Amino acid sequence: MKLIIDTANAKEIKRLCEILNVWGVTTNPTIITRENKPFEKVIDEIDKVLNEDQVLFAQVISTDYKSMVEEGRYIASLRKNMVVKIPVTAEGLKAIKTLHKEGIKVLATIIFNANQGFLAALNGAEYLAPYVDKICNYTDGVEETIILQEMLDANGINSEIIAASLKNTDQVKQLIRNGIAAVTVPVDIADLMYLSPITDESVNTFTKNWFKAYNKKSL
Repeated sequence: MKLIIDTANAKEIKRLCEILNVWGVTTNPTIITRENKPFEKVIDEIDKVLNEDQVLFAQVISTDYKSMVEEGRYIASLRKNMVVKIPVTAEGLKAIKTLHKEGIKVLATIIFNANQGFLAALNGAEYLAPYVDKICNYTDGVEETIILQEMLDANGINSEIIAASLKNTDQVKQLIRNGIAAVTVPVDIADLMYLSPITDESVNTFTKNWFKAYNKKSL
């Protein structure tokens, strides 16, 4: 299971990496703009809090094939463990084929149905990002993601699904339960996965009882 954090805020990434086993970080153009800094500075700040084994994903901005390929090459050059995000438009699918042939790792993104994801995998995308919650506007996003995984398995394709656009912990739980091996979650969802007021309350009770008995809050 790979836990990925969907943010461009280096401080939050550092904090969560200290708490959880974070495999990588995904960004997108909107997430980048929230930092109010140049793209290269945002990437550099994130790179400084990740180790060399952690993967960073960044997305192209251009929408035409030639520019997507050029931006993909540039993004891939920014750090060792970098993956280029390409939308699954007609131009994007063409770019995925080219970048794959050049040995550049690609995550096919903004996937809204299993067919899109499957075709991107055939074009060489190492990773596939179905937009689970947004798919729910049209059909069951969790089920569509599971169907995509079944299509990949049935055809012996090794492309890896990274479920994206997740809005609650139940979606994450259902995906993991059904064998989806990687999810990218925003900071608030990551926190909700491990935080519980009931756990905190229980810890406080134990501490109070210990203090009453021994007049200290440690062993």
